[in-house]
Amino acid sequence: MERFLMNKLVEWKDDRNRKPLIITGARQVGKTWLVREFGRRFFSDQIYINFERQHSLHDLMEKTVSPDSILEALSALYDRSIDPANTLIIFDEVQEEPRALTALKYFCEEKPEYAVIATGSFMGIALHKGTSFPVGKVNMITLYPMNYREFLCASGKEQLSEILAGGDIGMITSLKSMYIDLLRVYYVVGGMPAAVLNYLESHNYSRVRDEQRLLLDYYRMDLSKHADPRLAVRLNQVWDIVPSQLAKENKKFMFSLITKGARSKDYEMALEWLRDCGLIYIVHRVTKPGIPLKFYEDLSAFKIYMNDVGLLGCAGDLEPEAVIEGNRLFSEFKGAISEQYVLMQMISDMGIMPYYYSTENSRGEIDFITEKNGRLIPIEVKAEENLKARSLRALKEKYPDAEAIRISMSDYRKQDWLTNLPLYAFTTLFSAAVSGDE
Repeated sequence: MERFLMNKLVEWKDDRNRKPLIITGARQVGKTWLVREFGRRFFSDQIYINFERQHSLHDLMEKTVSPDSILEALSALYDRSIDPANTLIIFDEVQEEPRALTALKYFCEEKPEYAVIATGSFMGIALHKGTSFPVGKVNMITLYPMNYREFLCASGKEQLSEILAGGDIGMITSLKSMYIDLLRVYYVVGGMPAAVLNYLESHNYSRVRDEQRLLLDYYRMDLSKHADPRLAVRLNQVWDIVPSQLAKENKKFMFSLITKGARSKDYEMALEWLRDCGLIYIVHRVTKPGIPLKFYEDLSAFKIYMNDVGLLGCAGDLEPEAVIEGNRLFSEFKGAISEQYVLMQMISDMGIMPYYYSTENSRGEIDFITEKNGRLIPIEVKAEENLKARSLRALKEKYPDAEAIRISMSDYRKQDWLTNLPLYAFTTLFSAAVSGDE
């Protein structure tokens, strides 16, 4: 399964001023596979340490974080010399050994010629424990579940992915039936590598759902392992209620729906943990569609999405056939699935974490809003070909300089007041749409 982040790893390798690299991301998104495959392709040797499973270096780390001592110990442990030009050193699950994080600082300062990559699934939680983080001494990137174009490549549709990347609107539109069919499959399977692999091997949606349930159970066990019992209960309460919150017409997260009398202050830590684990995305409201949006962020109002569209469907007990066939019986959840998909692609494929906008009475909500080159970009997401966009039109009338975007199953079209982008191609057509290029 090709991951596009591999290109960034190659850029890091070739950078003369590189620092030790930390790759973060949720469990099971493929971090270990990515770094080991990177080592296999671009280095003649790799030293791999999993701090969750291997304890041989724990005692050493307690005594010293000196790169010389660590390199000497690794050389003895693996019975071979470590060549800085040809050996990749991998610290996997580095959050299990906080002093290994500290050691990265000294690799940066004393041994910058060595290629060192650390991965961490619970990086945020490790930092909550007072870990000394090597600020300014490391490079950091995040791996997310596979996006739609990566899914196309994994499915043997590399050419379709390349056509999307090319942005040829005419060619993309001529192939829309294939893109839509594969998008519906992606809605079910999602981007978790284990679920994708299961689908590619079996083409059986029931088995895919079984794999996704295992992943959800694995996440719950992981949360219980890393949190004290009282916090673990709240973590699971928040995690379990995300699908039903997104199924509401007003998707603002309501603490009162968790349990009677629930208050925001009781769940702040749970939300922070889940976000830092990479299991949820929190999209905050802005009180006004003004530039810069950060100035108008309302931290008390937000929507919560899961980290993967396939896991959302599984957690919501959504029948795969209903998604594939476009069954009207799941019309309420259809919008949630579409929004989840759009958010995933914006974060992983475009590097954008948007806000959303609504008035104080929650009427006239705009699904997402972002900015580029000093211009507001309000975005409405439609699950099918519904071209009504009353809230978007109302905002455009009030803020005529905003670049209104509607994302739906309809074809690309540039209108006088908005641009419609097809769901299956919006990431590659977005930049041209907001810049005015055709």
